[in-house]
Amino acid sequence: MSTEAEAPLLRLHGHDDVALARVAISAGAAVAPAGSAPIVARQDIPAGHKMALHAVARGQVVRKYGQAIGVATTDIAAGDHVHLHNLGMGDLGVSRGIGQDYVATAPAAGEATFEGYVRPDGRVGTRNFVVILSSVNCSATVCKAIERAYSGPGLADWPGVDGVVALTHHTGCGMSGSGEGFELLQRTLRGYARHPNVAGVLWVGLGCEVNQVDELASGLPLPEAHTRRLLIQEAGGTQEAIASGISLVRELLGHARDARRSTVPARHLVVGLQCGGSDGYSGVSANPALGAAVDLLVRQGGTAILSETPEIYGAEHLLTARAARPQVGKRLLERIRWWEAYTARNGSGMNNNPSPGNKAGGITTILEKSLGAVAKGGQSGLMEVVEYAVQVSEPGLVFMDTPGYDPVSATGQVAGGANLICFTTGRGSTYGCKPTPSIKIASNSAMYRRMSMDMDFNAGGIVDGTLGVEQAGGQLFRLMLDTASGRRTLSEQHDLGHNEFIPWQLGAVM
Repeated sequence: MSTEAEAPLLRLHGHDDVALARVAISAGAAVAPAGSAPIVARQDIPAGHKMALHAVARGQVVRKYGQAIGVATTDIAAGDHVHLHNLGMGDLGVSRGIGQDYVATAPAAGEATFEGYVRPDGRVGTRNFVVILSSVNCSATVCKAIERAYSGPGLADWPGVDGVVALTHHTGCGMSGSGEGFELLQRTLRGYARHPNVAGVLWVGLGCEVNQVDELASGLPLPEAHTRRLLIQEAGGTQEAIASGISLVRELLGHARDARRSTVPARHLVVGLQCGGSDGYSGVSANPALGAAVDLLVRQGGTAILSETPEIYGAEHLLTARAARPQVGKRLLERIRWWEAYTARNGSGMNNNPSPGNKAGGITTILEKSLGAVAKGGQSGLMEVVEYAVQVSEPGLVFMDTPGYDPVSATGQVAGGANLICFTTGRGSTYGCKPTPSIKIASNSAMYRRMSMDMDFNAGGIVDGTLGVEQAGGQLFRLMLDTASGRRTLSEQHDLGHNEFIPWQLGAVM
């Protein structure tokens, strides 16, 4: 009889109707989960995909992780490949109870620490950047030109500064000067300006745009040495503005150079949780490992931000059940209803979320994807639900309403205060995120080996049977602390993260 480490099929829960193919299985092969009788594969089953453990009649619910992932659209026989051709969403009527599974987190016995930058407002940074923020797309080229003056050798005179990065976007004018879209853009930009990883910010505008620099910068609790402003029209044109901007950034660098790391408790970590390019292994390895690390962080008093609302759809009941207060669960359900209406009025639906890469990796429905994605949040109670780019102040597991598109989602998390990103991937995302370091976590060993210069952590040992989830979570938590203390991620070593700043754009473009 095969052991779990040797078995070609992984049955994830005793009530499951399908098992995960740990390796590729050929048609006609007799295979079995550990401790079970063999089943003959009726078709080739790609690695990471699902095989039926017994017959399932058309219209019946199909379970994985012990949860419904869809309904059989045809009769399914034992040994069948279960995927897009025979599994659909259906009407599952999942119960969305609130708070019945909430358990208060027990504090850790010992205090974990990292080396961070303590800012004047008491928040702690993991990096030390000067950021150039455009108020409008019209100033983007000037921002990028100022940044280039401090790339490579241009930064050599500023030891202790991690870089100068220009964060530009595609809006800021041709929009209403009030309402949801305008407020969201301003909230995002202000969140970056006051981010603890930012030692200084230069605002750059054209001068006549809807999203005015003076309005953006006013009211922010920032010391005078932290902020400079520049308008291209007042400077006399693009070349004059670039020269002036280079000089202003030099002033900010002088301030940033004085910052020093010091030992701080791990409760100052605010970690954004992301998954992208997910596959059939993500919900078995990388996401649960990250969840185990999150539970360790929460026990230290730290904060983790779970997001990507379309990618928890169908699994939201697992979060509402852990809500610390009734209003927290209700806020999450309100955001779910908003997304149902939002996709409907745009002629779409929530099950359109799984990407071609997700499907090629073995994920069939949004329910299956969501059940795996929710695992990033571990078992901790859900303490708060906030809207996009809102400053996160509640410790513990927090949910931020964002799209599932990774750059837009992570932009909201960083604007909300995330000083570290942990990004799980099965297909191989190469996401970078200045000014916040991004740890890339591989779900399977084959991809980790293939993309070893982009992956910071291999959770594939969980699938291989050589690594336990809790063991992986402990290792990952240690990597989080080391990265927060200055260990450079591979995306940082490759200088990625200049172009991934993408605020969520809502409202009419006029």
